[in-house]
Amino acid sequence: MSTAIAHPRPAFLPHGRRLITATLAALALAGASLLVAPKTAQGGEERAVHGAAPVHGAAPAPAMAAVHSFAPVVKQVAPSVVTISTSKNAKHTHLRLPEGMPRGFGPGAPGFGPGQENPFQAKGQGSGVIVSADGYVLTNHHVIDGADDIQVQLAGNGKYPATVIGTDAKSDLAVLKIDTGKTLPAITFGDSDQIEVGDVVLAIGNPFGVGQTVTSGIVSARGRGVGLAAYEDFIQTDASINPGNSGGALVDAQGRLVGINTAILSPSGGNLGIGFAVPVNMARGVMNSLITSGKVVRGYLGVMVQPVSGDLAKAFKLSSEDGALVGEVAEGSPAAKAGVKPGDVVVGFNAAKVGDPRQLRLLAAGALPGTTATLTVLRDGQEQKLAVAMGELPDGADNDTKDAQTKVIGAKGRLGVRLTDLDQEIRERLDVPKQVQGAAVVEVMPGSRAQEAGLKPGEVIVEVDRKALTTAKEVSAAVAGAAGDVVLRVWSKDGVRYVVAKLKEEGKPGEGRK
Repeated sequence: MSTAIAHPRPAFLPHGRRLITATLAALALAGASLLVAPKTAQGGEERAVHGAAPVHGAAPAPAMAAVHSFAPVVKQVAPSVVTISTSKNAKHTHLRLPEGMPRGFGPGAPGFGPGQENPFQAKGQGSGVIVSADGYVLTNHHVIDGADDIQVQLAGNGKYPATVIGTDAKSDLAVLKIDTGKTLPAITFGDSDQIEVGDVVLAIGNPFGVGQTVTSGIVSARGRGVGLAAYEDFIQTDASINPGNSGGALVDAQGRLVGINTAILSPSGGNLGIGFAVPVNMARGVMNSLITSGKVVRGYLGVMVQPVSGDLAKAFKLSSEDGALVGEVAEGSPAAKAGVKPGDVVVGFNAAKVGDPRQLRLLAAGALPGTTATLTVLRDGQEQKLAVAMGELPDGADNDTKDAQTKVIGAKGRLGVRLTDLDQEIRERLDVPKQVQGAAVVEVMPGSRAQEAGLKPGEVIVEVDRKALTTAKEVSAAVAGAAGDVVLRVWSKDGVRYVVAKLKEEGKPGEGRK
């Protein structure tokens, strides 16, 4: 049988679309085999590139010489692309059933025997790119994640054991090292900042384990964020990418590396011409950091940001939805020391414009710790410039969210929530830090304005219309006295954010707007 494996943190999109990493894996188990992430192969064919026909009333597009073959480019690049095979030791438990036991019986039944663990190997396959003559290989983190044994097979002949130099799950990149005793054909790096939508690109890797394969297409889009990794700036391409292509090369028409093939967008695992590659400029920075220090050093601001929705733009009197709205500033962080405040909208980082939180995250991460960055923020409608001495992003740790059963003090009110004061008992149950002041949300009524705004039990309302409040009574009174929609600043385990609760249309408590 076959199935498609998504990223460890799968991103499901509307209409059944799935983001799937292009890695091929096979698990041998109980005499059966599982082929991972199969796709319908879509062969890349050589394309003739011609000048576009002129449109009436517009200047004609510049003519281009016809391209009849990419063979010279492939001959140049192919030796630099390798196949990566992985295996992981695992165990599968087989349960010994009493002789004659009918199907459907299980553990706990009379005579049911103890389990027996049988070892097996989970195997996987991906691609990689030789980036130095002495044997450094760049690939995806998910290609080698958890592997006990990694083998790199050269495009010609020879298979060599690989050592993991470093991996970075946040960008889905990894660096390996092989020792062949000879000089290897390192790929030529391009500049992914210079590529444009419409540029011809080739994808090279080993899809389905059939052998090195080349497909062609164009750059379909730039700067994509699709929810597969913490730091994303993907190149989108329609060059056919299939299982086994992960970690392989995306090169331009001159054979220069512009991206590392990583994932596809597909409802069923079949290729639909929507593939994603990590841009080489990001990959090169991660690679150099892993080689020199064994980890990735990133700049750190210390802010929790969110997109500017239409409702928030209206509430904050902004002229557009561009920028990153600051919901929280970490105490003692570089941003706090520079004077960044909750409610600021970051619209610029040094000379670059900030259109959304993803762009700010990438720009901040790329700034060297110890350097000074200039933040452009909108505060109360006025633009300000703030100088930030960048810190180093600390290693983060996920915290478990605890369920809370709390006593209720507040009433439903116009929002459709029950609130409670943050006494010591409530703080401990919700794991709310001491510095957070406000009213805890205990219950959200179905169909209420609070539910529409995205409020959830266990969160804490800390501000109403930019005014800090400390008790459930104060929050209830502020909402009851609001003339129209209210802006709530809300703390949760995931950070602090702003939401707009629409209260202009009256209704009964717990009911939605009509």
